[in-house]
Amino acid sequence: MDFSPSPEQQQIREMVSEFVDEEVVPRADLIDESDEFPWKLVEEMGELGLMGMPFPEEYDGAGLDYHSYALALEEISRGSGGLGTIVAAHTSLAGNMLDSYGNVDQKQTYLAPLNRGTDIGAFALSEAGAGSDVPAMDTVAEREGDTYVINGGKLWISNGSVADTITLFAKTDPGADNKGISSFIVQPDEDPGFHVEGTEDKLGDKGCPTAELRFDDLELPAERRLGDEGDGFRQALETLNGGRITIAARGVGIARAALEAALDYAQDREQFGQPIGDFQSIQHKLADMDTKVQAARLLMHRAADRKIRGEGFIKQAAQAKLYASEVSREVANEGIQIHGGYGYVKDFPVERFYRDAKLNEIYEGTSEILRNTIAHELFD
Repeated sequence: MDFSPSPEQQQIREMVSEFVDEEVVPRADLIDESDEFPWKLVEEMGELGLMGMPFPEEYDGAGLDYHSYALALEEISRGSGGLGTIVAAHTSLAGNMLDSYGNVDQKQTYLAPLNRGTDIGAFALSEAGAGSDVPAMDTVAEREGDTYVINGGKLWISNGSVADTITLFAKTDPGADNKGISSFIVQPDEDPGFHVEGTEDKLGDKGCPTAELRFDDLELPAERRLGDEGDGFRQALETLNGGRITIAARGVGIARAALEAALDYAQDREQFGQPIGDFQSIQHKLADMDTKVQAARLLMHRAADRKIRGEGFIKQAAQAKLYASEVSREVANEGIQIHGGYGYVKDFPVERFYRDAKLNEIYEGTSEILRNTIAHELFD
């Protein structure tokens, strides 16, 4: 299979790359330092159609294929890992839930504003005692006539404190294990009983708030349920499978940024009367870094290709996310090593790449869970 970008995909990539170089890269250090949500950048991306890339034009999306979306997210993440997470949580998770399982009215009301970038989306699944073990969640939605009353809380929710629309998972039948979970649409500004408990002070991924949420007798009309009762667990897994492709793209973008910074530094920095890039040990590091980046990108494209074709892609998405996540950390680590002491201080961006890369191995399926998934697919 040929994964070379089509002329249209290449045009999209160049447009996003230019935007990232001109608008994101100059602000990336400030985003990292302030840890403030980059409202202006998100507004600009909405105007460019970058907040609803893979969704139909009839709902104000850009109507792009998943390859184009992955290419764009790679470029965005090259500029800022936090911005990459903002877009991924908004699009791959919240947006995909609405696009895949929402009815026409729900898409027009909730998906279209997300696609325009006028609203921000979040995906509320994880809890303090239910991360990888989704059925262990404690959040409950009790049906009372035409209303659901929701009580509980969520943790580690990307965009959670700034979101206008949240896709929320809760147990509608606590005794039915994974068949008793359903999903709902929450509007934080409109729904009494919704509370943001706070946001986490994280190692990296700055600019994207990771929030703790609480629901105290949160009442939602039945028409805010996505799909049928009991479908939530399946919806979550299917959504996360697609999201793993874009987290792989985030990993590739961060790894590329680390490689490019290390390559530039190796050509400028002189020791013993010559650029350090003339030393074979540095050349070998850079060769290995580039090889890993290219391999991770190919795995990501293979998974995206199978998704576009409508073929099974669970194993391929898990492999892409697993490998790209570990590669992003390894390449960022080598980028620091090539910079030497300068790599360990904030005057150079490689230490930020390393901090941003680590998250890839944790969210949307830890590396350990992904290995379980791949092994299960092999035996199945």
